[in-house]
Amino acid sequence: MNKLISVVGVSGVGKTALVQALAKAYPVATAFEQHAERPFQALFKQDKRYALANQIDYLLLRAQQEKDLRRASSQIGLMDGGLDLDFHGFTRLFLRRGLLAESEFDLCRRLYTLIRDTSPPPELIVRLVADDETVADRVLSRKRINIASAEDTALFNSFLDEWLADIPSNQVLTLDVSNESVTYKKSANIILECMERIF
Repeated sequence: MNKLISVVGVSGVGKTALVQALAKAYPVATAFEQHAERPFQALFKQDKRYALANQIDYLLLRAQQEKDLRRASSQIGLMDGGLDLDFHGFTRLFLRRGLLAESEFDLCRRLYTLIRDTSPPPELIVRLVADDETVADRVLSRKRINIASAEDTALFNSFLDEWLADIPSNQVLTLDVSNESVTYKKSANIILECMERIF
């Protein structure tokens, strides 16, 4: 079974750009968030009644992506976001914002727990952080459907703090990408060094 790395962080912090940079520098298999391809993302942006369908769709997508990455080839799997981020970050955020009811959140929790009980978590979680101004600028410049906004950054980070507090510290690599270049060369090199050390 292949090793798996998940790149996590708030919307706009640079997860996709970093995964793309790593994929250019190292032979990894990748999986992305697929905002444009998801059937409920645009509907959810317009109507909160699609929040539950959107979250269930994402949890199932992420579970399938993990399965595919672990089995597809001999390459390390690299995820832009991932199952854990979608539950601990986005699903909790949407509950707090009133976009999901408690019963709907509980349904997502049950699905997430079932998946995670039968599928191992990533061997390495790379958490990206950046200052609020950088995140806000990046969110505004993105050409994609955004449900979470720059105003959600502090709350979203608090959810990630709670989740990652239960993960062994040697399985989490935190990188401040506030001043990172568009190529993410510095961060990519740090991750590559970490991969060579632990895999």
